[in-house]
Amino acid sequence: MNEPIIEVGIISAYEISFELVGEYLLQGTDEYLCGNCTAKIRDSFISVICDNRNLFVDHICHLVPVDDSCKIVLRDVTIGVGFHWQRNEDQVFNGSLKIKLDGKGQIVVINSLLVESYLKSVISSEMRATSSLELLKAHAVISRSWLLAQIGKNKSIQQKGDHYQSEFRTNDEIIKWYDREDHVDFDVCADDHCQRYQGITRLNTALVIDAVDSTRGEVLMYINQICDARFSKCCGGVTEEFGNVWEPVNHPYLQSFADNKKAPKGYHLDLKEEAYATNWIEQSPPAFCNTSDATILKQVLNDYDLETPNFYRWTISYSAKKLSEIVLKKSGIDFGLITDLIPLERGHSGRIIRLFIVGEKRSMIVGKELEIRKWLSPTHLYSSAFVVEKQEKNKKVVFALHGAGWGHGVGLCQIGAAVMGAKGYQYNQILEHYFRGAQLKRRYE
Repeated sequence: MNEPIIEVGIISAYEISFELVGEYLLQGTDEYLCGNCTAKIRDSFISVICDNRNLFVDHICHLVPVDDSCKIVLRDVTIGVGFHWQRNEDQVFNGSLKIKLDGKGQIVVINSLLVESYLKSVISSEMRATSSLELLKAHAVISRSWLLAQIGKNKSIQQKGDHYQSEFRTNDEIIKWYDREDHVDFDVCADDHCQRYQGITRLNTALVIDAVDSTRGEVLMYINQICDARFSKCCGGVTEEFGNVWEPVNHPYLQSFADNKKAPKGYHLDLKEEAYATNWIEQSPPAFCNTSDATILKQVLNDYDLETPNFYRWTISYSAKKLSEIVLKKSGIDFGLITDLIPLERGHSGRIIRLFIVGEKRSMIVGKELEIRKWLSPTHLYSSAFVVEKQEKNKKVVFALHGAGWGHGVGLCQIGAAVMGAKGYQYNQILEHYFRGAQLKRRYE
């Protein structure tokens, strides 16, 4: 197997502004472009204006650099879509650029590059490029594994002609998850929906280059299949099973267990049970990811991530009126005044996967975990591992959500892995802890 070339979707919009630093060949022509450019849709064609030259191309525009020194600067790229730290920034990319019309009447910008080059950016974008070498090596392996597994999954779905269904809806229940339903024009996106990829905007240090190069081609495998290796910021002390977050598939290497050398004493870890989940979430049990060490946290959390001060255990409160307004805006469903939130089903980490929302006008069940997080926050709740406390303040009902962890909790816990790296664990030991039964293998040289 040779090192693959992948396509990463960066941004979609009706008009794109960018700068070509160096000369780029417009494939299919003898035109070379450079300087400040704008791409927009005009009469079902793409109009590209570079330094006052107006070129019309069909539904796709492919710009190829003349040498490795060329760079693309994309303007106003949105990062953290839908999260509390969402913002726009200019980003810089190597490789070639595709600008094409998508099925929604917009322009999508796609960066084509080799897998190992992509990984050097992902590692620097997902965490600080100054993290410990063992953490960076572990992350390089899981990011490479996840990427190649997704490409294989997409090909399989397309070859079989399967319709990938990620939503099940009745009058009384909406169950939805977010995975492969969005991307048909490229392999993966550049935001948290897939893996953070921000080109060469973040600094690629010698440590990041070493981490990727020293693990070149290495992936996690389980019975001759590349592992669908997942990760999140903080599992909250117990990891979650794959099938409770995405499609109901059991991956033996993505099971639930305590994020520790051994299960902490005094807790029953069958967190599917409400009483056990409540006891776990309302305490602060020992775990690799239970840390406030600023030096370690800065390895994993970029500046915008550090805007979240609490993640292992957290509390957020809403008045019933405010909660009702948020749910109406995010779901589009008018529950009236919400009177109760009742967990109906939890995963093994205590994450709620089916929540019963009771309102004066109507009631409904929502799942899975990310849809719950979306509905109950102006952005996203940190996780769906929470217990609900109804309080009364000034004769008004207040819902206090006491939660655990940050993200879906499946696979590698980034903060837990950072702590393991700081404690002297090697990258293969970190991977063995989070992906039990998987094996390290090299797919290409």
